[in-house]
Amino acid sequence: MKKIALIPIDNRPVSYNLPSQTASLAKEYKLYMPDKSLLGGLEKPACTQEILKWLKQIISQIDIVIISLDTIAYGGLIPSRRTSDSFEEIKERIDNLVNILHKKQAKVYSYSSIMRISNNNINEEEKEYWNLYGEKIFKYSYNKHKQQVTNTITNEAANDIPSDILNDYLKTRSRNFEINKYYIKLKKDGIIDTLVFSKDDCAKYGINVAEAEELAKLSQNESGIYIKTGADEIPLSLLSRALNQNKNLKIAPVYINPNSTDKISRYEDISVKDAVNSQIELAGAKLSAPENCDLIMLVNNFKTEQGELVMNCTAELFQGSLELPDKPYFIADIVNANGSDNNFVEKLLEKDNLKEFYGYAGWNTTGNTLGSAISAALTYYGAKHPDRKAFQQLQFIRFLDDWAYQANVRAKIRDDKTNLNNDVLKKEMEPYEKILTEKFSMKKITIQYTFPWNRFFETEIKVKHQYTNIPFIDILFYE
Repeated sequence: MKKIALIPIDNRPVSYNLPSQTASLAKEYKLYMPDKSLLGGLEKPACTQEILKWLKQIISQIDIVIISLDTIAYGGLIPSRRTSDSFEEIKERIDNLVNILHKKQAKVYSYSSIMRISNNNINEEEKEYWNLYGEKIFKYSYNKHKQQVTNTITNEAANDIPSDILNDYLKTRSRNFEINKYYIKLKKDGIIDTLVFSKDDCAKYGINVAEAEELAKLSQNESGIYIKTGADEIPLSLLSRALNQNKNLKIAPVYINPNSTDKISRYEDISVKDAVNSQIELAGAKLSAPENCDLIMLVNNFKTEQGELVMNCTAELFQGSLELPDKPYFIADIVNANGSDNNFVEKLLEKDNLKEFYGYAGWNTTGNTLGSAISAALTYYGAKHPDRKAFQQLQFIRFLDDWAYQANVRAKIRDDKTNLNNDVLKKEMEPYEKILTEKFSMKKITIQYTFPWNRFFETEIKVKHQYTNIPFIDILFYE
């Protein structure tokens, strides 16, 4: 049995539960993670010293380590944007990690975020001043980089931002950028085997994009360093990469709208086609034509502009009949950011037989959807000892989350803060539960919902079930 240790970026369900559910699809692997209480959240950083202590205790028996460097350096993704710790303090924590990794036999897969620049005045995940100056900082960043690239004069909007706030922001960025450059040194020194820099919430221009370009230059001629658009899916991609070493599995993308693959998704800076190809590469698979592939990746892509369900921006939904491949396939639903294409899912659920189905995802950004869908499909398809019940549970949760909650229920309840209530959520989800349980002939199922970060953006779904004499997995996915 191959043993893998994973240090997630925080304690959200997509960071903690989803990797565990994905690894459980193959019985020949065992995944170790620190206790959830040690990880950071929206309001608190991770207990870094306790996590390092945990890693030191198990490192000698581990084959592969997947590490969120943000967790060790800053206490998590959110603290990486907020903390005032100095470069020296952060480097000391990373060096403590290095001292543990020096003694390992395990391969080290690591990832670090390139600090995002969100285009809004919402400070829920940023420093306090973002509620007044977020959009202006984004504009400053965008124009500053555009001016450098195009050699044109633009309004950088710096005069609209108080100097102390702009200086603080730039100082934080510079510190994080220097830490990322330090990781390249660790990769060149052999401490890290694979290093991924993730570009979270990107646009065509920005200081973050410029930093990514500089990191790429510094990484030239060094194999095993990747700069990828995305964030939350990166550990899943690395998990897939770890689990599928030397299997040479081939994936063929097939697009619902093949003439629109050059379009760029929201929060990303590359085309849909490039995003798909990049995610396949990072997950450890090969790009292939449909006639030669192991798995077809059915991409429900948008025609002109991606919808955004959180912002109430709609896209043209799926039209016509749905023809499914006659060989193993999985689905990446990216018509919308932050939730499923209702028309597509309804057509999918009309199908009586989904024999060759290897998974569905349709959550948050295009990168999130692609990475998680690829990881689950590769892990389950490539498993020597696949776990059908684990696959069933993962997919059932994806339909409840991506389709029922994100594409439907969230918009209905989010305008009233009193609806941040598990009972309210349960009541609104029940019609969708009924559709799914009736469709799949399930009985005696218990589903629990919570708001883990006390906000509407994500929900945690736990499923406890007993089956009829025919397992749910057979009804849904096999003849």
